[in-house]
Amino acid sequence: MAWYKEWFGADYLDLYAHRDADEAERHMEFVDRFVADGKAPRAVLDLACGAGRHTAALRQRGYRAVGVDLSLVLLAHPPRVPSVAGDMCALPFADGSFDWLLNFFTSFGYFETERQNFRVLEEITRLLTPGGRFLIDLMNRDKVLAGLEKEAVQEIAGRRVEIQRWYDTESRRINKRMRLHRADGSASTYLESVRAYKHDEVTIGLRWAGLEVDQLYGNFQGDPFDRESERLILVGHKPL
Repeated sequence: MAWYKEWFGADYLDLYAHRDADEAERHMEFVDRFVADGKAPRAVLDLACGAGRHTAALRQRGYRAVGVDLSLVLLAHPPRVPSVAGDMCALPFADGSFDWLLNFFTSFGYFETERQNFRVLEEITRLLTPGGRFLIDLMNRDKVLAGLEKEAVQEIAGRRVEIQRWYDTESRRINKRMRLHRADGSASTYLESVRAYKHDEVTIGLRWAGLEVDQLYGNFQGDPFDRESERLILVGHKPL
């Protein structure tokens, strides 16, 4: 079974509990400053919405937003925002359904083949209206590789978590294996594996799919992207 079909469940929610509503609100401040173009969007898609914290923050701002995610466990978790289950490669919406499409927290690059990953970009193009805006938030590959900690042991949510990380030069993927120990002595092992893209690879891929990048940002404060940036945030549009 693919790693993303196993990992995004109750244990994921526990380990990433710090990715909360307050963080989502800060991300929305960025959206209002750097994605909004002065026109109120008719509809907004939160792609790979998880438990829906960004969808909730969008709706609190008055946007007509809906989330989509593959994980039924995450979709059922509070705050229970309007959302549907769906595959990023074949999204269950009609062409031109959204004026904005937002994709947070490095949820592009999950699939094993480049064709599958770039199929996601084709779907973004299909769903956006002409002139529609997008945001894709990714890890900064160079920053992550420079500080990659191969092994670590942490206490997270009251659990001992043993972590192994490695970069596969052939597949160009950053991998993370986590073994979670519980108080009753049981343990579970999960894998994360994400294709680590350079900024120009994504920019070229977006253009190939029919989208244009307007600006690269390095964090949610709006600083320009460089090799030392915390994040790689691409903001752009679908040409008219």
